[in-house]
Amino acid sequence: MKTYYLLFIFAMSILQSCSVKQPVQMSGNPLFEGWYADPEGMILDNEYWIFPTYSDEYEKQIFMDAFSSTDLVNWTKHERIIDNTAVKWVWRAMWAPAVVKKDNKYFLFFGGNDIQNDDEYGGIGIGVADRPEGPYQDYLGRPLIDKIYNRAQPIDQFVFQDKDGSYYMYYGGWGRCNVVKLNDDFTGLLPFEDGTYYKEVTPENYTEGPFMFIRDGKYYFMWSEGGWGGPDYSVAYAIADNPFGPFERIGKILQQDPEIATGAGHHSVIHEPKSDKYYIIYHRRPLTETHGDHRATCIDEMTFDEDGYINPVKITFEGVESNPLK
Repeated sequence: MKTYYLLFIFAMSILQSCSVKQPVQMSGNPLFEGWYADPEGMILDNEYWIFPTYSDEYEKQIFMDAFSSTDLVNWTKHERIIDNTAVKWVWRAMWAPAVVKKDNKYFLFFGGNDIQNDDEYGGIGIGVADRPEGPYQDYLGRPLIDKIYNRAQPIDQFVFQDKDGSYYMYYGGWGRCNVVKLNDDFTGLLPFEDGTYYKEVTPENYTEGPFMFIRDGKYYFMWSEGGWGGPDYSVAYAIADNPFGPFERIGKILQQDPEIATGAGHHSVIHEPKSDKYYIIYHRRPLTETHGDHRATCIDEMTFDEDGYINPVKITFEGVESNPLK
């Protein structure tokens, strides 16, 4: 009788444990407090990282913060990982960080000074550090790209490592996009096979904010459309067989929802390989805000259909479920 009683108690405990659902932890949107835009998300050293632009008046954009997490829900702020005391040629508009880990160093690419012509000094620079949270120092002491080629303003750089190990940098504002090939130590550019250094790859409706990733052997090229200060800011994409295109526009996959937020754009993508989940990290403008510089960093899940096309992303207040890396 005692044995049956113990078995009964054990069975009841199993049933009770199965019936009690643990609450799912959600990231929430925005992900963290503050005005932050142009977020680049990635996995570094078994942690999620987001490197955004500090979103304010151009003259106040002279530093950058970063955020790290092990689960997408709880974020740690790392303040002033780079600023213009380290990069002395920057006096305003330090924009759109792109971070690469190479040879146990961390390289942070950024746009500086919002140059409007070749007579102004600025462009795309590089910081270097021993840790992802910095502090970053000026790697070159000057911009890597300081002129306007193919009518593409030197801003909004994204560094992409191809399957053969080559590093390419996509960049450009004013509705034009270039790709360049970086040399091995990121101190300069390498020529393409035709001898040129700046290859234009502008897709239809491109405004700025290029991003690239590979999935199932295909190159997914993404960019922002519309005006950055308006409600119609959005993200579209193309699929190609190589990193140079042609990139024929397929359609929008991220845009405003009048019930949630406007101006959803300038994004990046994190692929978490363990769960095979893709996340889109982007900025948007809360419905309660009309100030052009009030942009907040958010995250939502990005999925694909059976043919490999990206499904339209639903922007949410809830964000995504916890996804620990460890």
